[in-house]
Amino acid sequence: MPRLFTAIEIPTSLAQRLSLLRAGLSGARWIDPDNYHLTLRFIGDVDGITARDFTHALGEIDLPSFDLRLEGLDSFGGRKPRALFARVAPSEGLEALRRANDRAAREAGVPPEGRNYMPHVTLARLRGAHPDAVARYLEGVGWMQSQPFAVERFVLYSSRNSIGGGPYVIEAEFPLSA
Repeated sequence: MPRLFTAIEIPTSLAQRLSLLRAGLSGARWIDPDNYHLTLRFIGDVDGITARDFTHALGEIDLPSFDLRLEGLDSFGGRKPRALFARVAPSEGLEALRRANDRAAREAGVPPEGRNYMPHVTLARLRGAHPDAVARYLEGVGWMQSQPFAVERFVLYSSRNSIGGGPYVIEAEFPLSA
């Protein structure tokens, strides 16, 4: 059974810029820049029929391309930080694409996502990182903001059941209209 999710790829130039932040935090397991992405909808382990139905429903999405930008770094987990990430600036285009991915998942019989959606690009998984060290790291790297980048497609990724961070394989790509 493939483990599937849909995502927006991060442009190489932006991934290289983000990779410069990969130092100075004990307990961080840094994600390879080739695996940076913005998840739209996590599907999980599904059978072949569900994967086929989901892929077909994704192919029916007809939305325009849009611009995104990253703004700032943060962490998930509060007193027990578990991930370091780049925040995504609010975007109507992104929200429309996320909702369309949710509809495609429902059409394929995938249960609703139980968590609230928070658009982000994971930079590191944290194990044993002290909350004060994470706070110092976030203060030290400053406030990061990217230039806008065009989102002209989204992809369906598969991954192996692992701790996270890839490797990811593009199973299908879905262009957005110009």
